[in-house]
Amino acid sequence: MLDETGQELGLRPENAPGDHPRVPNPKVGILIANLGTPDNYDYWSMRRYLNEFLSDRRVIDYSPWLWQPLLQLIILTKRPFTSGANYKLIWNEDKDESPLMTITKAQTVKIAKEMTAQFGDRVMVDFCMRYGNPSTKSKVDAMVKAGCTKILFFPLYPQYAGATTATANDQFFRALMDVKWQPASRTVPPYSDHPEYIEALAQSVERAYAAEKDRPEILVCSYHGVPKRYLLEGDPYHCQCQKTTRLLRERLGWAKTEIITTFQSRFGPEEWLKPYTVEEVARLAKEDGKKRIAVVAPAFSADCIETLEEINGEIREAFEHAGGEHFVYVPCLNDDDAHISALSTVITENLKGWLE
Repeated sequence: MLDETGQELGLRPENAPGDHPRVPNPKVGILIANLGTPDNYDYWSMRRYLNEFLSDRRVIDYSPWLWQPLLQLIILTKRPFTSGANYKLIWNEDKDESPLMTITKAQTVKIAKEMTAQFGDRVMVDFCMRYGNPSTKSKVDAMVKAGCTKILFFPLYPQYAGATTATANDQFFRALMDVKWQPASRTVPPYSDHPEYIEALAQSVERAYAAEKDRPEILVCSYHGVPKRYLLEGDPYHCQCQKTTRLLRERLGWAKTEIITTFQSRFGPEEWLKPYTVEEVARLAKEDGKKRIAVVAPAFSADCIETLEEINGEIREAFEHAGGEHFVYVPCLNDDDAHISALSTVITENLKGWLE
């Protein structure tokens, strides 16, 4: 039976009176989450998105009394234009959405297929964004309405950071605060050292290297940066990034000199985790004489502005301007089958006790 919106309704609860309304069959919701994307690259779309992102105290933890005037009066006056221009360079014009949205949709479809194959109609798989649309709250509300009595929340960040995993979880819990009858909930921990994730990452590197006539001399593992202060305050992100690189190197069977860890996307005046990718690739060319390098972004589950425009644009230019000759960008794992298999395994492991 369907309700007026087309939602399937189940049976009346056991021992309920005959006039008790039908209720949805109980399901387990699997809600995957990514960073987010503007709705478009025009000024106001970019401003709304950047305002939400840069107002997050997990991302920028300066005092609002100091930060908000600077953000509202200066940064959000200029940055939407430059960020919008960068988004325009990579925008999926056919679908009128950012690559991150396109890829996340594809990931969700494939994960849903895997979960349905295992658990049938007992699961509901969807995605949300921490910033922008579709919002976390809208998807939590939809899952509750559909009968999800349990929700597994999965931020697609292999390495944990307060500015990524934690703020996504925060938003999930805020959404639950508005639910009258809260579902049981779990959050998926980081999977930076999961064997299937490392295997998928290694396979992507091997494919990229096999396609090159001349082997790159060094692989740069470029992770999104955070202020160094966060590390000193207990954030495990730096350590998990280093471990991912080490496990990748061991799986590839490479020498330590063939792979390095760097950090990108620095913002603001304070010191961030080093070495900075844009500076290090230039140093590799100028001081170490490296002519051929490859760059992979293990912290990103999907290609986005930081990979397609920053790595394959700004960072490539820095290397070539310093004398580098051949730059190889290794795409993110995106909806690659090995990646989907790894994510599905992580999900299944975290569903134990809920679904068998």
